[in-house]
Amino acid sequence: MSLIDNINKAFDHRIRLGIMSILMVNDYADFKMLKELLGATDGNLASHTKALEKEEYIKVEKQFIGRKPNTRYSATVLGKAQFKKHINALEKLIGK
Repeated sequence: MSLIDNINKAFDHRIRLGIMSILMVNDYADFKMLKELLGATDGNLASHTKALEKEEYIKVEKQFIGRKPNTRYSATVLGKAQFKKHINALEKLIGK
């Protein structure tokens, strides 16, 4: 088995890594929170959340708060497991 076998391409980009890191320690985060914490543009954040949603690593919930639309994200069980596996692989790689 190679040192990089468990490194997941879905988490290669810093924005995706950041999204998953935030969702690992929070039950959920909304679009505004992710945008502010990651310093991402609307379009950039939207494309990366869509990529993670497509892999079924995050769940997206759209709702209204008052009259304003709100999009909320949470990590799925699969997403959490894959992210932990990815982080463990990076730690092993760094340790070598």
